[in-house]
Amino acid sequence: MDPISKSPATEGLPVSPSLELSLEEAHIPRRTTVVDQRVVYITLLAVLIALAAGMVAQGLARLIHLITHIAFYGRFASTPVSPAAHQLGIFVVFIPIAGGFLVGLMARYGSKAIRGHGIPEAMEQVLLNQSRIPARMVFLKPISAAIAIGTGGPFGAEGPIIATGGALGSIVGQLLKTTADERKILLSAGAAAGMSATFGAPVSAVLLAIELLLFEFRPRSFIPVALASVTAAAVRMGFAGAAPVFAMPDLAQPSGAAIASYILLGAVVGVASVYITRAVYWIEDAFACLPIHWMWWPAIGAAAVGVIGYAVPRTLGIGYENIEQILSGKILGQTLVILFAFKFISWAVALGSGASGGTLAPLFTVGGGLGAALGSATVFLFPYLGVDVRIAALVGMAAIFAGASRALLASVIFAFETTLQPLGLLPLLGGCTAAYLVSSLLMKHTIMTEKIARRGVQVLTEYSVDSLAQTLVRDSASYPAVSLKADMTIEQVRSWIASDLPGSRHQGFPILDGEARLIGVLTRRDLFDPNAPMTRSLGELIKRPPAVVYEDHTLREAADLMVGEDIGRLPVMTRSHPSKVVAMLTRSDLLLAHRKRLDEAHQMQQSIRWRKGLSALK
Repeated sequence: MDPISKSPATEGLPVSPSLELSLEEAHIPRRTTVVDQRVVYITLLAVLIALAAGMVAQGLARLIHLITHIAFYGRFASTPVSPAAHQLGIFVVFIPIAGGFLVGLMARYGSKAIRGHGIPEAMEQVLLNQSRIPARMVFLKPISAAIAIGTGGPFGAEGPIIATGGALGSIVGQLLKTTADERKILLSAGAAAGMSATFGAPVSAVLLAIELLLFEFRPRSFIPVALASVTAAAVRMGFAGAAPVFAMPDLAQPSGAAIASYILLGAVVGVASVYITRAVYWIEDAFACLPIHWMWWPAIGAAAVGVIGYAVPRTLGIGYENIEQILSGKILGQTLVILFAFKFISWAVALGSGASGGTLAPLFTVGGGLGAALGSATVFLFPYLGVDVRIAALVGMAAIFAGASRALLASVIFAFETTLQPLGLLPLLGGCTAAYLVSSLLMKHTIMTEKIARRGVQVLTEYSVDSLAQTLVRDSASYPAVSLKADMTIEQVRSWIASDLPGSRHQGFPILDGEARLIGVLTRRDLFDPNAPMTRSLGELIKRPPAVVYEDHTLREAADLMVGEDIGRLPVMTRSHPSKVVAMLTRSDLLLAHRKRLDEAHQMQQSIRWRKGLSALK
């Protein structure tokens, strides 16, 4: 009797009781699906989180206004107000210092995580802590931000709201039975809801979540995030209406020369975004060198905020009205340059000191001001290009965020959603892409990732379909399968292996019963176990049901099954003959699949070099 079988046939041999395992008990990969009932459940949770985040956003906005009224005007009210119109004179310097001191106390005795603008901290929890955020952050982050901004801090409210929404999602995921992946989705849904509730920009909020928090683009993740973002936008509309956050006059269709100018402008702003990012972290490093406890840093940074605020009152607070006036062309010339230059200094020092607040509004002010200034210079020097200063400001506002954060699509769509100016989309796409390109060439990390990158965390910036998920088992498995019969003894198998016949060098073998049915897999380690009697049959060595794959499974599904079962090889079956083993899939086959992809890329590079060499010869 031939001890090996490459095409199993029924032998009708007696089978021991241990061979009664049927293929129905075999472990097979779980087929990946786009959506399922679990996605519906997570989506419902995301919508509820969005409702809560929308209300929190409204509450935080009113709390900021309340603190601003009390600190700068001595009255109890929660209507929208800017601290720029205060009548405190030189005493205004001390208000941000008081706010910075309170934030420092909250950071030291509450949670150090409230420091900063929120998004990097949320990214860190996703990457390092399975999307788990402490429950106290739901209260400490918005309150600390409200104190910092309400006392004149040059921040935006969006960062703390995004962080708070993310914390809500994380806490819900922790309270219920969810996986780390589902918690990440709920965290991202809460964060997107926070941004959508702040700016009424649901599409850009989804894109921001995808580009900075989800680190993937899958239906099972973006469906909950998208519906959460829409829900939060609806909550905002109920309170503030559907008007754009930054209203500006209607724009005219730009010419080709003007679009080219906006692309060049975006590249210049991209360079600025690189140095702005470096300046922020240089200031942060400088504070780290101070010989005093970090609790005092926000108060020290707030002193600079107060001094600048005394000289340039418009730099105090969120400054959404400044952004709107820049986009409308109402702030120009020296006033414009002073505003965005000192806003940048005030914000960079305050953020570097560890105060609590968002980065979007300050970046938009700086970028919009820089874009408007460059646009004005272009109109003066080259009037025939047809550049519109308002579009230049819009491009600058979005491009600086695209360059600093590398959230390209979110930046473009955000500028559109917050202004509702469709004729600005083409200049926005060109300018933001140019800024993204320049930033990628000049800066390894972004304003969002530099902090966590310094801690040794690798942050993904490119998303692509897994090559293993695109390859079927039948395209990589080793054909045919070399099988052993269950009634063979260990002595027979060892003699066969020692003969060095074809197939005897394999590391694992499917074991078939008398009816050519798969009952398990044995490895060379099992066959050469020194404690196993030589007369023992292979069927008696089987301890558990086999794990198998079908030819139409993907290599990703097969690899996941290998990891789950802690094995290195899988018998391959066919759907037409489920009991027939036709091939074996090993870890080496998975690596070879990657090798094919790398070889294709190498051949492409070789072809490009060959063409360049040929062109040089010509």
